[in-house]
Amino acid sequence: MTELIMNEQQIRLNRIHSQEDSQLIGKGGYLSPNNDLFNDVLIAISLKKPVLLKGPTGAGKTKLAETVSHYFHQPVQSINCSVDLDAEALLGFKTIVLKDGTNVIEFVEGPVIEAMKKGHILYIDEINMAKAETLPILHSVLDYRRMLTNPFTGEVIQAHPDFSVIAAINEGYIGTTPMNEALKNRFVSFSVPYISGELLSNLWNETFPTAPKQLITVMLNLAEDLMEQVKQGLLSEEAASIRSLLDATELAQYMEPMRAITYAIAEKLEDEQEKNLVLELASSWIK
Repeated sequence: MTELIMNEQQIRLNRIHSQEDSQLIGKGGYLSPNNDLFNDVLIAISLKKPVLLKGPTGAGKTKLAETVSHYFHQPVQSINCSVDLDAEALLGFKTIVLKDGTNVIEFVEGPVIEAMKKGHILYIDEINMAKAETLPILHSVLDYRRMLTNPFTGEVIQAHPDFSVIAAINEGYIGTTPMNEALKNRFVSFSVPYISGELLSNLWNETFPTAPKQLITVMLNLAEDLMEQVKQGLLSEEAASIRSLLDATELAQYMEPMRAITYAIAEKLEDEQEKNLVLELASSWIK
């Protein structure tokens, strides 16, 4: 299977993207929490399988997608789902433009059609935030047909050989709904947990090479404590977000660490008991 990944990578690298497209290529940097996760995602993408990344906020799902983009040197078209997402946001819209002194109607292609035609990665973030009636339009895009009939123009679009789909989901969060089974069945699904231990330490040292060692130690200890409390059910997953902990570390280089932790982590929690627990854990490490 490693040969499959390498062959697919070489094929994609041999295809030339425009300079504008190259600006959409991710920077990489995802740290896989185990030996298999990242390679297995690459295999699924190489086999043209739509990939669903499941995990708590701040676990690195978007970073993983960007790293796939970087690995294959393949641009990304992104969709951020919400209850307001509609077919025009996905596929594009008609507009009137002036050409040679005459008003003409043109279709402006959206991220789905652009990704299909150009062979980009389509990244659908928080896919379970979208209304259930909006996403069935993608069913033929996500299954073996890899095609779409544009309802606005009638054009039949067959996906470029490089076209790939990665979606991300935060299960059980406010504003989300269970995915339609017909939609979910079109994906292969990967759980993306928080990183910990040596990987977590490496991430902090690489991200903050000039930060005081004592601050790094405090934040790493706090991260482990928060993750343990999440496992025990005393904190929501949001409290242990790697993204929030990184934000707190950056702020703490310019202000008192307890204030940084309050702003970046505690104040984002709705439950007062959770806020107090986060601050109590933090105070135990900050002398």
